Amino acid sequence: MTTDDTKAETRFFGLAVSPGIARGTVHVVRDEAEDVARYHIEPSEIANEIGRFETALIQTRAQILEMQQKIAEAIGAKDAGIFDAHLLVVEDRTLIDEVLRRLEGDLCNVDYVFQEVAKHYADTLSKIDDPYLRERALDIQDVTRRVVRNLQGKAQKAFLALSDPHILVAHNITPSDTATMDRKQVLGFATDLGSRTSHTAIMARSMNIPAVVGLHNATEKLETGHEVLVDGYNGLLILNPTPDTLWHYGELKHRKEQVAEQLTGLRETKSTTRDGRHIVLSANIELPNDVESVAQNGAEGIGLYRTEFLYLNRATLPTEEEQYQTYRKVAEHVAPHPLIIRTFDLGGDKIACGMEAFDEQNPFMGLRAIRFCLENLDIFKAQLRAILRASSTGNLKIMFPMISGLDELRRAIGVLDECKAELKRERVAFGSATEVGAMIEIPSAALCADALAREVDFFSIGTNDLIQYALAVDRVNERIANLYEPAHPAVLRLLKMVSDAAHRHDIWAGVCGEMAGDLTMVPLLLGLGMDELSVSASLVPRVKRVVQSLSIPECEKLVTAALELTTPAEILARCTEVARQHYADLIS
Repeated sequence: MTTDDTKAETRFFGLAVSPGIARGTVHVVRDEAEDVARYHIEPSEIANEIGRFETALIQTRAQILEMQQKIAEAIGAKDAGIFDAHLLVVEDRTLIDEVLRRLEGDLCNVDYVFQEVAKHYADTLSKIDDPYLRERALDIQDVTRRVVRNLQGKAQKAFLALSDPHILVAHNITPSDTATMDRKQVLGFATDLGSRTSHTAIMARSMNIPAVVGLHNATEKLETGHEVLVDGYNGLLILNPTPDTLWHYGELKHRKEQVAEQLTGLRETKSTTRDGRHIVLSANIELPNDVESVAQNGAEGIGLYRTEFLYLNRATLPTEEEQYQTYRKVAEHVAPHPLIIRTFDLGGDKIACGMEAFDEQNPFMGLRAIRFCLENLDIFKAQLRAILRASSTGNLKIMFPMISGLDELRRAIGVLDECKAELKRERVAFGSATEVGAMIEIPSAALCADALAREVDFFSIGTNDLIQYALAVDRVNERIANLYEPAHPAVLRLLKMVSDAAHRHDIWAGVCGEMAGDLTMVPLLLGLGMDELSVSASLVPRVKRVVQSLSIPECEKLVTAALELTTPAEILARCTEVARQHYADLIS
């Protein structure tokens, strides 16, 4: 279907997840629901169903390994590691054993049983209050569809074989779809679903495909053949762009290309303000494979290493030795820069295999993170011993998440001291001077930061949780997402309390939440006296450029003015004004 040039321009607003601008003819993919009918089988047919299942798993594993190889050759081994989670699904003995048990008990076809068991796994993950981990539910759904298609003998999705240049618009695009699509033909893509932390978004960025997600109903409004423009900078999909719009985006594309060229030259430079203050600029990572991107983007080590991946999608808990080997390799890779390991944030809504599940009415404020650790000392001590052993590299630091007060912090440090004593008795080498920090992500911790600062070597502020707890806003609830305000006066005051307390007691304070990567908010954080910012690796060059564009006195002046304001909109406007004065090309 072709469109008439006289038709009105229409804009769809979503989330920008992969920068760039693409213009072309759209190909719309409606959501393909896999039709898996349930039917009865006889006990004598169970062996045949098991054989079908095993064959489909082997076939799926081979397909995933082939995709990994293609991605590794095209964009590097780091991004190919995304499919490690897919391999874990087809190799997960807990899941496979549950399918076999249900197969024998229910006496129905294995494709239906597998889909039901996998759906239960995905539904459990989708309820987790962590965008990254919740997105792993989509990985399970992706693998489930692939296994089911192999069980049913279906060919690959037709849209992956398109031979003409196009912009793909779909209800959802899986990581497998992204890896399999022809980069030469897919100019950009947009989806109804999705988030910034999805593997599909990560891969789009790695493959340099402009992408917008979270459009809600674009597939209902568009038809194949429409002319569209994808704005991966601002999260827009534009139907029937006018000549004025096309001219504007031509200019924007030219400016962005110039900025990108300038940013590539910043890798070896320091994140130092115009008046000479050095701000430590670190990277947040999720998986060991992510470590390659730290140095590539010019980060000074790792400011937040999430360890939950070691505990999820597996049938048994990780051993102390396995954890030690993992932590040591990462520490050696980033040396001499620091590696800050956050002890695992599990429990309540994030139960790993091998841990006892329990129901809580509000798991997000329940027995999780440090609370769960202090109730499960065997699991906690295995991780602490592994971290201490790895700390013999000399650049490793440890921090405890979800600290709410002094008693909790002292108990955690007490367990750490017990582990040190055990290792000393066993004559096992470890770094005796390993720095210990507290994550400040609960308002009570910010309010008693003075007391906490006497016990630790540093603070790292997790703004994502601090903001949502302070404002009573679930940041992933679309109905109230507009109430999640990083520039809220209450948030500003909490941040100031933490920074002031740290400096009164001669320890450093950093920010490892999304606020550190918000280019408009960086002047505010510098003015508050933050010593370190830790952001996703891909944002490091941009944040470095921002730091180099500012001076501390003007940032402190911004904070003084902001503290006199009473609404988030007023504070955000002041921050935006400073940003536009110094690096408008990065935020336009």
